[in-house]
Amino acid sequence: MQTILTDIEGTTSSISFVKDVLFPYARKALPGFVAAHGREPEVRRWLDAVASEIGGACQDDLVVETLQGWIDADRKHTALKALQGMVWKDGYGRADFRAHIYPDAAEALRRWHAAGHALSVYSSGSVPAQKLFFGNSAAGDLQPLFSHWFDTEVGGKRDAGSYRRIVAALGVPAADVLFLSDVVEELDAAREAGLGTVLVDRREDYPQPRLGADTGGHRRVEAFDAIDPVAG
Repeated sequence: MQTILTDIEGTTSSISFVKDVLFPYARKALPGFVAAHGREPEVRRWLDAVASEIGGACQDDLVVETLQGWIDADRKHTALKALQGMVWKDGYGRADFRAHIYPDAAEALRRWHAAGHALSVYSSGSVPAQKLFFGNSAAGDLQPLFSHWFDTEVGGKRDAGSYRRIVAALGVPAADVLFLSDVVEELDAAREAGLGTVLVDRREDYPQPRLGADTGGHRRVEAFDAIDPVAG
């Protein structure tokens, strides 16, 4: 029975939701969040990690400015992702937004889970943020469908070693894992590690279809209902 490993942004869910809703929300809320929670150990851990990277002992307002700059640049930094996840938790708790998910993705995930396929997530967003995302989706609470969660603490998404570590954590042969993503370079790394791959090329996120050489040789679909977890 094949294990399915899925990306989030551009794969199960729209790129625009992350860029137009989640990122601006975190950018705006970060100063107040840090002022209110900056002394809490888990928050302090990540603030200090950023401070260390930008030059040592820094005031929190400089750390926040740095984080906001990283948001603007869409930097895939583990500390930023962790702090964003904490901010989004507050937003979900207040019902300020619900996570977008494509209807075909929600339907397929439920169907695959019911058929006995193990489902896992690998995203640049922190694991807590991933769980919040699927737990507060527009399609309802999808979090129980997933058995494993991976973020950049396992390694970069374009590094084949990250996928080897994921396979080891899953405890299944690499050939039995099917990775779904909208990013060809991520799929290249997964294929190098021995995983099966599918390029999710949604028109909502990529108006110009990626065809031929632009697929990197990966099987291409435009929606989850075109994916057969057995055939790949």
